[in-house]
Amino acid sequence: MHALQIVWDPASDGINIVGNFTIHYYSLMWMAAFISGWLIMKKIYKSENQSDEKLDSLFIYTVIGIMLGARLGHVIFYQPELIKDDFFSIFLPFKFKGGFAFTGFRGLASHGAAIGMIISMYFYNKKILNKSVLWILDRIVIPVALGAICVRIGNFFNSEMIGKEAGESLPWSVIFKDYDNVARHPGQLYEAFGYVFVFLILWFLYWKTKKSEQTGYLFGLFLVLLMTVRLFVENFKIAQIDAREDWIFNLNTGQVLSIPFILIGLYFMFVYKPKSA
Repeated sequence: MHALQIVWDPASDGINIVGNFTIHYYSLMWMAAFISGWLIMKKIYKSENQSDEKLDSLFIYTVIGIMLGARLGHVIFYQPELIKDDFFSIFLPFKFKGGFAFTGFRGLASHGAAIGMIISMYFYNKKILNKSVLWILDRIVIPVALGAICVRIGNFFNSEMIGKEAGESLPWSVIFKDYDNVARHPGQLYEAFGYVFVFLILWFLYWKTKKSEQTGYLFGLFLVLLMTVRLFVENFKIAQIDAREDWIFNLNTGQVLSIPFILIGLYFMFVYKPKSA
């Protein structure tokens, strides 16, 4: 019956260290995202004659900004009941309600991560870099796009953000045994595949063209491409909040939140003019 489908039935959701302490594959993919991002920015900073000290500070600001933004974004946009029901689980990789347990950092929203990245880069530039916030945003989006690929693969490992029913004739449909026995679109992998092109386009434009000299262009392009992928792929994924399948104008939460980012990106690509020194 399911001969054409891929069955995702992981033996575990991570690497058990000791007792109930497990490093989840999702967490490992976040680690891969930050490590690969650091390596890319090291190459970029070397080409831009920026110091290793500034690179080390950038790593700290990026990790804090993206993780905090992603977590708060998830809580605000998708799970506000946590504020009242299990407040400390918002900031710590543990749950306290219903018994103490290590969970890792689950429940992270890409829209919140984008906001957190922008805010953290503002403070990083003000305190460390002293160039312009758009200068660093035009460059940090390259490793962030690569990191987004890792995160969506992590979502696949976790059997979360799954796709809608695909029908048994779709050869690449996936049955997520942790969820149900229905053949579904691998929405996480669709999104990861789309982000591959976002990363490659940004990488090419930075290294092979002079677009990095057009202040705000790469940052704006990143927002447009990334959120357009999200806007499209959401059509194949079940809504993260049941009541918001068609929240506004038949769009779900992820799609609605993507539109302002696309508009902001278009502004920086085609309208924004940096102030002359």
